[in-house]
Amino acid sequence: MDTTKITTAARNGKHDLAQGLRHMIDETDQFLKSAGTSGDQKFDAAREKFVEQVQQMREQLDAVEESARYRAKRAARVANQTVHAHPYGAMGIAAAAGMLIGFLASRR
Repeated sequence: MDTTKITTAARNGKHDLAQGLRHMIDETDQFLKSAGTSGDQKFDAAREKFVEQVQQMREQLDAVEESARYRAKRAARVANQTVHAHPYGAMGIAAAAGMLIGFLASRR
């Protein structure tokens, strides 16, 4: 299987997860903004604490996304360098992986 397809599939899966989390955080943030103040000090204190936690989650998600993006680019760069340094070995590994997948698919 082509390494770019694997990298793209992994990137898309991470992107979908990050988008889902970001959507959940945005929806929670909108809910908290629309809730306003209730007049109850305990509820308002809990709401403010929750707002802070949502903000922290958003910052952590941004950091995780940036880290994942950096690692994916680095892995792609290393794979590219390895394939260029050892093209026949890369073709052999790709052929073996293709034969294994073909063998497993034909057994069904």
